[in-house]
Amino acid sequence: MKSADESTHAHDLALDAAVEFLNTKELEFGHLVDHLHEPGDARSWFVEQGVIHGTDRAGWNQRDLERVRKVRDALREVLDAVVEDRAPSAAAVDLVNRALADGRVPRLELQGSDVAVGHRHGTNEVGDALAALAGPIVTEIATGRPDRFRTCANDTCRWSFYDASPTGRRRWCDMRTCGNRAKAARHRERAKGIEIIDPVP
Repeated sequence: MKSADESTHAHDLALDAAVEFLNTKELEFGHLVDHLHEPGDARSWFVEQGVIHGTDRAGWNQRDLERVRKVRDALREVLDAVVEDRAPSAAAVDLVNRALADGRVPRLELQGSDVAVGHRHGTNEVGDALAALAGPIVTEIATGRPDRFRTCANDTCRWSFYDASPTGRRRWCDMRTCGNRAKAARHRERAKGIEIIDPVP
């Protein structure tokens, strides 16, 4: 028996790509900026990430875009709650659960003498895409290392990320940008004679 669908119809999505979805809405110069401006922006992002096939030319509408944004914000609320060790809002949990329910459903498929695990698509392409993004995050919370979810320590960034470092002490989304800026700021403060207590390098 094959343990996974080995056909080109597989939809495997890494956790980091699912978390990256949350960062399509981010802080820029102190203001929240949504990079999914139009329905086509959202669909293109999903295609580029390999969440959905690019062969279906059906367009997404404004209602689809609003659904994508709402589920994204709900996932961000759930992830923030995990990071902050608090309960997420009931509305966010409900939205994420509905997104999961609208997605693909695993099923056994006969392929000659073999049995493979395939899937049945959900109600529509948007539902499939959102469930594929919510799935890895929910699975990590349930059976993985939810304590490795992080929010960038740079107050002008606040990106979500998953800390896969060996020590589990990563604080910034990217050491080359936010991390270096934080170190430079600490250096400037120390140069002024202000003691900065920060045990994490």
